[in-house]
Amino acid sequence: MPTGKLYAIADIHLSFAGNREAWAELEPHPGDGLILCGDVGETIEHLRLAFSTAASCFDTLWWCPGNHELYTLSTGSNSRARGEYKYQECVELARQFGVITPEDDFVVWEGHKGPAVIAPIFTLYDYSFKPDDVPLDNAVQWAKEENIEATDEYLLHPDPYLSRQEWCRALVQKFEAKLEAAKVQFPSLPFVIANHWPLRKDLVYLPRIPRFTIWCGTMLTEDWHRRFNAKVVISGHLHVRRTDWKSGCRFEEVSLGYPRQWKESADMSLGVNELLREILPGPETPTCREPPTQWRRYG
Repeated sequence: MPTGKLYAIADIHLSFAGNREAWAELEPHPGDGLILCGDVGETIEHLRLAFSTAASCFDTLWWCPGNHELYTLSTGSNSRARGEYKYQECVELARQFGVITPEDDFVVWEGHKGPAVIAPIFTLYDYSFKPDDVPLDNAVQWAKEENIEATDEYLLHPDPYLSRQEWCRALVQKFEAKLEAAKVQFPSLPFVIANHWPLRKDLVYLPRIPRFTIWCGTMLTEDWHRRFNAKVVISGHLHVRRTDWKSGCRFEEVSLGYPRQWKESADMSLGVNELLREILPGPETPTCREPPTQWRRYG
């Protein structure tokens, strides 16, 4: 009987010394797999550190990009690539470490509670996670009215596309087609979909900065968990660890976050190893249709 487990973590933000020190404590997981669900860091150097450490601890690795990997920095990085070109640099580095990316074929996980198709994707956002009465073209200005503006507006360039919305639409079309093809190839298997940005607006809860929601996904993916037979959907980005159930699918937000955001866990001797989220086998499917959110402040 297969015994390997599948874990996930996002937003390890290795630009912070405290997070680098924590990542260095990652323990060996022979026979297990790990999904890095975006925001590893801003530079190729951060990715190299993340991949090299994880590859020494896990048998199989997946990665999908977050917004921070796509940043173009004026200092502190050897890369000046922008947009799609920065993404492709990250993909090439991942492949050097044997990491499976959204640009590679989806593979079937044969570990405990498998088989399941592991599907890392990349969708970005298009500002459509906004109130209905706010025009799409005015979404960023609406957020700025409350002094909310993502760093992406200055560091995440859409090249060669004209805008991040246009890039998002192209990505959604690309990965929608890839998921459709995989569903035909594996019609009887459940999927584990990993994307840095949440697939659903109703899973974004940011009470301190509610207008930041517009940088958190696209309405175009709202029903993908149903369309593509997802057993689990994994995301990060929000730095709010939680588990939700929708239509029988488990949604896992698996962020570590900035050091100040997981300090309480660290003070309780809960580090990266304790905050890895077990995806498969994971918990049993609840008997009630839609149980309440399970907040995961301490893992």
